[in-house]
Amino acid sequence: MEIRTKDLSKIGYTNNVARSKAINIINRHCKHDSKEAILSLLSDLLEYPEKYKDNDVWRQLAEHFSPAVEEKNFTTYDLADEPGVFRIYGKKYIDPLARQQMELAMRLPVAVAGALMPDAHAGYGLPIGGVLAVENAVIPYAVGVDIGCRMNMTVFDAKAESLKRYAHQIREALKEYTHFGMNGGLPFAQEHEVLDRKEFRQTPLLRMLQGKAVRQLGSSGGGNHFVEFGEMELAEDNVLNLPEGNYLALLSHSGSRGMGADIARQYSDIAREVCKLPREAQHFAWLDLDSEAGQEYWMSMNLAGDYARACHEQIHHNLSKALGFKPLANVNNHHNFAWREEISPNRYAIVHRKGATPAGKGQPGLIPGSMATPGYLVCGRGAIESLSSASHGAGRAMSRQKAKEQFTQSAMKKLLSQAGVTLIGGSVEEMPLAYKDMERVMPAQESLVDIHGRFIPRIVRMTKE
Repeated sequence: MEIRTKDLSKIGYTNNVARSKAINIINRHCKHDSKEAILSLLSDLLEYPEKYKDNDVWRQLAEHFSPAVEEKNFTTYDLADEPGVFRIYGKKYIDPLARQQMELAMRLPVAVAGALMPDAHAGYGLPIGGVLAVENAVIPYAVGVDIGCRMNMTVFDAKAESLKRYAHQIREALKEYTHFGMNGGLPFAQEHEVLDRKEFRQTPLLRMLQGKAVRQLGSSGGGNHFVEFGEMELAEDNVLNLPEGNYLALLSHSGSRGMGADIARQYSDIAREVCKLPREAQHFAWLDLDSEAGQEYWMSMNLAGDYARACHEQIHHNLSKALGFKPLANVNNHHNFAWREEISPNRYAIVHRKGATPAGKGQPGLIPGSMATPGYLVCGRGAIESLSSASHGAGRAMSRQKAKEQFTQSAMKKLLSQAGVTLIGGSVEEMPLAYKDMERVMPAQESLVDIHGRFIPRIVRMTKE
């Protein structure tokens, strides 16, 4: 005779999950047992689940009623009374909340050095534009959710005038060969060696994320991510070793897509379980790099960074091929990442750059403006006080919500038209007036980078949302 849900309810199985598990087991293993015998056993299991934990048939149901208590080892930490000393660049352009967040970070017991870039504004945990060096640990939230978000620029063997001549073809290629938004990817298959990396088989999370990585390869996220063509004005004796002049160039900004976000969420949760901090500092929970979780995160973070690079490589490959432009040079750099670096003679630390550009001595980098203002090709000066860092852009002058309240689509279209910029997609959240003035941001970091070129956006593709 069939055992129904109401039969289980009568003997105390009032939980849907328990009833479902019980019926599944009965259907698979109890076809020849009487209804009375089954109900009697289930009643006994409900009262004494420990008796059945070694039983191959009933173990899963027994563990539902008496789950094993997993001991979690954690350590509680206090913050220092005063923050460690850190350098602030462009101090008068930085909002007080960003500075407070950096001061909180510098009170962590693992913090050894820090700096705040001139584009800094408030974020979650470490402020955007914050640079933090810590001792043998990594802070998932100081890396950020979009792990390995980066800039990538290709300079083509074509003059800037090509932008006008091929404007229609460029617009159509941007529509056909880029994809933006939280979900989905390009409508045609992408191939890249990063998808075959052995790390995808090293942890359950990475195994689960491989399919998503395949689907999203070569696409971009939302927010301020973009793919744009513009004019690259290269200075004499530039870091790309190209002749001085005006070139056609492609610039992209995006990160590791859903893969990076899922890694960030999982290991931020683990960090908060093992590293107990005062309430106001919970986002700064760290993973010891000598721990298994710390090693897993470090491996996953590096894979996500390489995946972000691969996405940009596909974007640039697809557009170059579609338009027939020949690449002359490429420069790229991540932010939202952590590196093991020498921060002073013979002293190494883990340097987190959340929205900050690596600027080691002689290291090329890209600092974009807004859609209507120039960005810059730079070369790092290796300034110790900034932990060899520079800004990663102009930085927001107002929040996305405030921009939505203050500006209209028509006002943004008018401003872009006056600047000679064509926008595909986009939202008022990215209104150029919502960003800081690059002509103030760049002078504030003269000691950090040398300028080798200026990029002027002309045809821009962004997400619609």
